[in-house]
Amino acid sequence: MASTPTDLSAVRKPIANALGLPNGHYTDPALHAEESQALLQECWSGLAVTADVPEPGDAVPLEFMGIPLLLLRDRSGVVRVFQNICRHRGMILVEEPRKIEGAIRCPYHSWCYSTEGRLVATPHVGGPGQNAHENVKRSELGLIEVRSHIWREIVWINVSGTAPEFEDANAKLIERWSEFEKPLYHGGADSAFRLDVNCNWKLAVENYCESYHLPWIHPGLNSYSRLEDHYNIEETGLYSGQGTLVYRQLKGDNGDVFADFEGLSDKWDKAAEYIAVFPNVLLGVHRDHAFVIILRPEAQDKTSEHIHLFYATPDTDKDLRARNTEQWKVVFEEDVFVVEGMQRGRAAPGFDGGHFSPAMDGPTHLFHDWVALRLEAHRTDLAAE
Repeated sequence: MASTPTDLSAVRKPIANALGLPNGHYTDPALHAEESQALLQECWSGLAVTADVPEPGDAVPLEFMGIPLLLLRDRSGVVRVFQNICRHRGMILVEEPRKIEGAIRCPYHSWCYSTEGRLVATPHVGGPGQNAHENVKRSELGLIEVRSHIWREIVWINVSGTAPEFEDANAKLIERWSEFEKPLYHGGADSAFRLDVNCNWKLAVENYCESYHLPWIHPGLNSYSRLEDHYNIEETGLYSGQGTLVYRQLKGDNGDVFADFEGLSDKWDKAAEYIAVFPNVLLGVHRDHAFVIILRPEAQDKTSEHIHLFYATPDTDKDLRARNTEQWKVVFEEDVFVVEGMQRGRAAPGFDGGHFSPAMDGPTHLFHDWVALRLEAHRTDLAAE
């Protein structure tokens, strides 16, 4: 049963007088379903990274917002996303990550698809021994491909197919980080990990994009990158985050560091930036490495965070790489009790959505405003149908 549409007028106010999103936007399954469509399906959302399917034929089944998807690298090396269902009876095609050696074969009636999504075989579809039928047009029954785009080795998808072209939708961020348009090399198995957190996915975005919590939640970082060394990043309707002016490179026992990305301006000798790209991708860039956190909503109160680290060269030192992964894992794990605590707090009926510090909470308020704006537009479109 659908919930009564929430009043979002207070969320859209200027930050000094605004309230955060109402509790139901973190606890109500019906509102979670509405947001899944309005925020995640209608925009460019992060799904995975290209390193998840490194070789031609590699296939990984994923579920995103309850939709069964298949991430694969086709025979020519192109990364594609399909709905993971047979066009015959809707059977799931691939249950576990594997290499597609020949065709993608449906386990139900053996309809087969190429890695490019073409329907190539329909055994006995016209009767025993008859593998064709005039009413079963293979050219029209290929796998349903999900619109996708690769940027910064992230596989972005637009499920609805209605978003502007990726380069247009994200032009301002692409320009902001144009110096980082370099090859990115995934660090491998020791440079990826997953965190499962008991919170709504939006709380992970809200926490990530502000530095206000740094002194109390990240004492290790705060020991050298203090609150006063940070600045807010706000691009209305697109992204928000924070930057630091005192990034410190990780050094090995012998003083070794990771190679820098080539051609960076002097700004990046000490600076680093951390941006939440709406709706669900959290990015970090530094002179010598980058990371991505892809948030996959599992339920209104559960989120899986998929973290991947990238480098400027493919031959990074294994020990230093492992230390870097562990360092970031510690930082991200420090945030878990915060987002889970805020989720539990949304069960308090007297909570009005929360109030913002005009000086410190700009990036978080901007995200709330974007959510409210997208939901209002979505509701208007539905009412006009």
